Amino acid sequence: MRFTRSRPLRAVASALSLLLALPACAKTTQPAAAATDADPALWVVRDKDTTIYLFGTIHVLKPGLTWFDEAVKTAFDRSGELVLETVLPDPQAMAGLVQVAGRARPGTPPLTERVPADKRAAFTAAVTAAGLPANAFDSFQPWLAATQLSIGPVNKVGYETAQAPEAVLTQAAKAAGKPVRGLETPEQQLGYFSTLSDAAQMEMLTSSLDELPKVDGTIGKMVDDWAHGRPDALAAQMNDSLKDSPEVARVLLLDRNRRWAEWIRQRMTRPGTVFVAVGSGHLAGSGSVQAQLAKQGIRAQRVKY
Repeated sequence: MRFTRSRPLRAVASALSLLLALPACAKTTQPAAAATDADPALWVVRDKDTTIYLFGTIHVLKPGLTWFDEAVKTAFDRSGELVLETVLPDPQAMAGLVQVAGRARPGTPPLTERVPADKRAAFTAAVTAAGLPANAFDSFQPWLAATQLSIGPVNKVGYETAQAPEAVLTQAAKAAGKPVRGLETPEQQLGYFSTLSDAAQMEMLTSSLDELPKVDGTIGKMVDDWAHGRPDALAAQMNDSLKDSPEVARVLLLDRNRRWAEWIRQRMTRPGTVFVAVGSGHLAGSGSVQAQLAKQGIRAQRVKY
């Protein structure tokens, strides 16, 4: 069971929206950027009295992309509620949940001793470069170290969760008085990681160490595909690394897509218009939410701009 070593950040990014909303180790303020039009992919499923829009998000963006307009804005304005992967609690509560979910079992050796010998120097360097003591993650599971070490560099090159669709849509929904709901709870999402096998978690950590110097290019390509409405190209980047680990693909992608498709099927039994926004990796590929809906006889249609 192995992650493709060149793509661990894509696996992390395709997994959970909350990972890139965890407190970052460091962050820089970027100058304002000129506006650039983006047309990310949008789908719709409907029957005689129910309409559900499916919008693929990317969980961090730099300032300057104007995506909340045209077809996306029209669909959102027509919707009576916003549904996200999860609704995050306040930062203090979120930090507490992370501490609980990411803590290693009692009696587990310190993480610095568990990291493979040939990766320990790189691990220590990455932790201290984030401004943390070398033993900062010793009492935690490898997945938490992997995600935290990946988040800091993403923020340093200018990507922000405040610019991402989840934050923008949530703010717009609250301003319009629309309810905001989650398909999963933060506890559920964190639990997906903490229940991964030790081997899968450690591979995630060591692979992330290899990828850290390439983070700007990796995320940049993902954002470019998202902005130009290329879901299949984006899915190829974000999900291919998961194929090398059936366990991770099942827990973080396929099982969740099946559950979300079932939620949509059940929601179609009630009238109304709903705007569903989830990570773009869930809306492309053979195991996508749309593919799961098709198995139930529900067709998702791409919305044209």
